[in-house]
Amino acid sequence: MTRFLMGVLATLVIGVAFGVVAVYSGMFDVAADTPHSRFVYRMIETAREQSIERHARDLTVPANLADTERIRRGAGNYAAMCAECHLAPGKADSEIRMGLYPKPPDLTRHEEEAAADMAARHFWIIKHGIKASGMPAWSKGGIEVEAIWDLVAFIQKMPTLSAGQYVALVESSEGHSHGGLPGTAAMHPDDDHTPSPVHADSHGHSHSGGHEH
Repeated sequence: MTRFLMGVLATLVIGVAFGVVAVYSGMFDVAADTPHSRFVYRMIETAREQSIERHARDLTVPANLADTERIRRGAGNYAAMCAECHLAPGKADSEIRMGLYPKPPDLTRHEEEAAADMAARHFWIIKHGIKASGMPAWSKGGIEVEAIWDLVAFIQKMPTLSAGQYVALVESSEGHSHGGLPGTAAMHPDDDHTPSPVHADSHGHSHSGGHEH
């Protein structure tokens, strides 16, 4: 038993030492065009999924995500903020998406999980972002709770839309428009449950699916 424990300890020490050497020598390749090993990728993927599941499980999903006004409002913000990475009906790929690692999920496809579970996941991810993935915490950029739920409502609807229906919805929206700017009281960065009113002001950007970021 003592030999076994000493062997385990020695393995851990060697592993830590190798990790330190890899980090400080520059051996660890951080290039986005060099994939992780299967083991490293699986560990990161598991940590990500478990974290999202834990943080999103207690969110209260609004009952009116199918509301046409929510979907319409969310369409403009999706085209402006999300489509370049997560695609849109009729959009097969993009320059930025091709260069991202890991590749962002294609949100034009139907999700396998239950709608309520996926809605909560989408809300949490949009609001808080994902470290070292290219997914920003949009709440830090000024988008407020109700506008995030509008985005979620649109994302749930989008897999059923044709390219023409998508463009029509985006054109019928206010474009890139949501209440709250950095430094204003409209944001609720630490509150996932309290809705805040959506104001009529916008950033002055107009998007109809052409210029997306």
